Amino acid sequence: MTEGGAAVEPLVRLGVFVSVLIAMAAWELLAPRRHQAHGRTSRWPSNLGIVALDSLIVRVLFPAGAVGAALWAESQGLGLFRLLDAPFWAAVPLTVVLLDLAIWAQHRVFHAVPALWRLHRMHHTDLEFDVTTGLRFHPVEIVLSMVIKIAVVIALGAPALGVLVFEVLLNACSMFSHGNVRLPGWIDQALRRVIVTPDMHRVHHSVIREETDSNFGFCLSVWDRWFGTYRAEPAAGQLGFTIGIETFRDPAELRLDRLLTQPFRADKARTDKPQDDKPRVLPAE
Repeated sequence: MTEGGAAVEPLVRLGVFVSVLIAMAAWELLAPRRHQAHGRTSRWPSNLGIVALDSLIVRVLFPAGAVGAALWAESQGLGLFRLLDAPFWAAVPLTVVLLDLAIWAQHRVFHAVPALWRLHRMHHTDLEFDVTTGLRFHPVEIVLSMVIKIAVVIALGAPALGVLVFEVLLNACSMFSHGNVRLPGWIDQALRRVIVTPDMHRVHHSVIREETDSNFGFCLSVWDRWFGTYRAEPAAGQLGFTIGIETFRDPAELRLDRLLTQPFRADKARTDKPQDDKPRVLPAE
């Protein structure tokens, strides 16, 4: 991928983003998985406002993005793939897989470290779960995530094409895995052996902390299975469990200004005794 190709990268990503967003929104209207007490009119303006703000900040702070970092690393001869003289045909898919693993690990760390959880929890304070929830991340978290992603790209010496493919897939998979959409059970079970499905990731947005701290993947489902954080279903079932976290359940917290200040306000629920005193057992597949 050349510098000229990198120049059209934002257009490629925007085109895929808009297409997937429209497709998922239509799917949610035609075949919703759960009834939503808090509808689109109360949530979507803030959720879409957050993604617009995030995109602006990233473009200002990282005008070349992760793809630009890949091109720079190539020009400097940096990275593991160049050290190993990995062929291009292998480096591209490996880039996608290893970056997905890095994002999975980052997500898990953001749940484990209190200061990082304060940033990430804004993603979890949505009172419903749909395609826009997958776009709702605090700007500070987005900046930190980009720094981590660029560091991994440079360390790998990842080819720019692989980085672009990953960026497009990550965005599309995040919207898909957060969709309030209904899939036949057999299709869901088949898909989740490879990718994260909405029913699989929805568990991660449970108000019960033991369930919140599971199913961290956005794209590939293998990492949760391998590292023991996979949970097949919420204890109360897909239609019976509560989405969100104990703190910030006031609908006023759905406003954009309130979302931006949430990291700087207390989250007593995260430090209190867990709701369920039973030993944590992850259900088998």
